[in-house]
Amino acid sequence: MTPTTETGSLFLQPDRNLALELVRATEAAAIRAQPWVGRGEKNLADGAAVDAMRKFLGTVNFDGVVVIGEGEKDNAPMLYNGEHVGNGHGPACDIAVDPIDGTSLTAAGRQNAISVMAVSDRGSMYDPSAVFYMDKIAAGPEGRGVLDLEKPIGENIRALAKAKGKDLEDMVVAVLDRPRHDELIRQIRATGAGTRLLLDGDVAGGIAAALPGSNIDMCVGVGGTPEGIITACAIKALDGVILGKLQPKDDEERERAIAAGHDLDKVLDQDDLVTGDNTFFVATGVTDGVLVDGVRRSRGVIHTDSLVLRSRSNTIRRIQADHRAEKWF
Repeated sequence: MTPTTETGSLFLQPDRNLALELVRATEAAAIRAQPWVGRGEKNLADGAAVDAMRKFLGTVNFDGVVVIGEGEKDNAPMLYNGEHVGNGHGPACDIAVDPIDGTSLTAAGRQNAISVMAVSDRGSMYDPSAVFYMDKIAAGPEGRGVLDLEKPIGENIRALAKAKGKDLEDMVVAVLDRPRHDELIRQIRATGAGTRLLLDGDVAGGIAAALPGSNIDMCVGVGGTPEGIITACAIKALDGVILGKLQPKDDEERERAIAAGHDLDKVLDQDDLVTGDNTFFVATGVTDGVLVDGVRRSRGVIHTDSLVLRSRSNTIRRIQADHRAEKWF
């Protein structure tokens, strides 16, 4: 019998899941960052993660270009925009990367620090140029056609609660705990919904809002544009929704964005942020969090916990691995 479903087609004609190779790079970054957890040295933690990730990416059979790098907004170590990674063979890809999403969390020993990477076909990732922040709202499949970034947060919460068949009192909204969000948090709580305040790292919050079985229903607020694009790659694999609007931090950045051709009034969705249906997302925990557990060391063994997503097949994989500590330290 000739299969007629996409699943059947993939079974007969399997292709490489690049994320299963890339997860070695996020594992390496998380392992190298682990000794710096709680040490108060976020740049040293980030530097160790960057070096490890770059080294492992060099072994992967692909031709990657970093479209969304990290570090430029705070002068931290970084995989820079335009950097070529991989061994130069295989598929041509765009990469969005953050060796540690949550460097401050790592330095303080707090939860939800992860090493993340997102990959898509060459030319498919949105380039935000020098606009480092965007206003975002993210949710799972129930949010498609329901959420509207330009409507008050109360309307969005009520609409999503109805779509999910939940009482308002049972809704949980993740938001970065920042002074700029004080009024937003007040409005969320005024609906009767609860909040999950994130100290840092809104990638984890955005993805948790779209994961099946998660106790987070929505993630909202102004956060990093690189994090938004990384989240979009994961959201596409989860059939969820993310909406965003660029938020220049000052007049100079606004003028640069306009000169680069960005429409600052446009609401971007996941298909604007990453075109096509072939996205990969990998995350490995540095510290324990809502997505994955952090790195653990015990009796010469290092344990890592990773999440691997792919949009073409809509697969969700959780990979737990044990590594010989003597190979790393």
